[in-house]
Amino acid sequence: MSTAYPPIVDRPVRWGLLGAGSIAPALVRAVASTSGGEVVAVAARDGARAQAFADEHGVPRAWGSYAELLADDGVDVVYISSTHPHHAAQALDCLAAGKHVLVEKPITLTVRDTEAVLDRARARGLFAMEAMWTRCLPLVRELLGRVRSGELGQVRSVFAAFTVPFGYDESHRLFDLANGGGALMDLGVYPVTLAHLLAGHPTDVQVIGSTVPTGADDQVGLQWRSEDGVLVQVLCDSQSHGASRTVVRGTGGWIEVHGPVNDPESFTVHRAGDGPEQVTGERRGFVHQVQEVHRCLREGLVESPLVPHEASVAVMTVLESVRHELGVRYPQEEELRRA
Repeated sequence: MSTAYPPIVDRPVRWGLLGAGSIAPALVRAVASTSGGEVVAVAARDGARAQAFADEHGVPRAWGSYAELLADDGVDVVYISSTHPHHAAQALDCLAAGKHVLVEKPITLTVRDTEAVLDRARARGLFAMEAMWTRCLPLVRELLGRVRSGELGQVRSVFAAFTVPFGYDESHRLFDLANGGGALMDLGVYPVTLAHLLAGHPTDVQVIGSTVPTGADDQVGLQWRSEDGVLVQVLCDSQSHGASRTVVRGTGGWIEVHGPVNDPESFTVHRAGDGPEQVTGERRGFVHQVQEVHRCLREGLVESPLVPHEASVAVMTVLESVRHELGVRYPQEEELRRA
């Protein structure tokens, strides 16, 4: 991994929050639970909201505009937690201001935007990472190590699903195309990421799904065969209940992953001719992601080996091709096409 800026080694990493929404407190708690960092500022378009957030969570500075946050010389890295149609422009503004960025998943709305952000970060010699915290979990890293070491023999198939019943409400962001709505981008990004991590990139993708009256997808099933011949099946659904099951099958055994696909609790290894082995790991939510950002900034890295730029682009390529196959296009894409 290349380096470009002076590592932050003699003081805490200073975090700024771009956005004071429902997910931002989780990042504050994670930083507070991790050595080597502190949240020093929060910004929202509404100054009163930013101040209320700062008062509640003990953040020293509150800004009533994003521009003020970017002008804050006491901020090293900005966590962008707005909805994903805004991620690209906000990340580019942060990078232009010389700030490192951690961008909530999905990193942007399109492949083009993802490449633009990551290319700009590398060009500026700044750290940028998609906040795909699942990839940083010790249990997921252990799972990947077991699979890649050949414990299952040759991997033949991967199945991953994530279903959360929101119930249809056209005003909810999950069903609002202008706000990047859709089960695939909000829920499916997790099983697609995990399957991609375990099986590799598709040679072709087959898609079936449904949309709601707003035009957003609410159920998506997709399958692909990877370059290594692994058959992958992924399901996401914003209207149904059900276990978020993940299974990896190989010629020498199989692994069942227990718990939510984005934050698994454990996995069981079943080997041919042997008894099952239960594996657990430390489970601390965003803490592992924050630790990885701190590590990278201390080493002066422009990207994380756990969440590399190439992987963010590759997963977005899958998501975009699936959306288009379903006929789901965001207004921002149409505006760009007409420009």
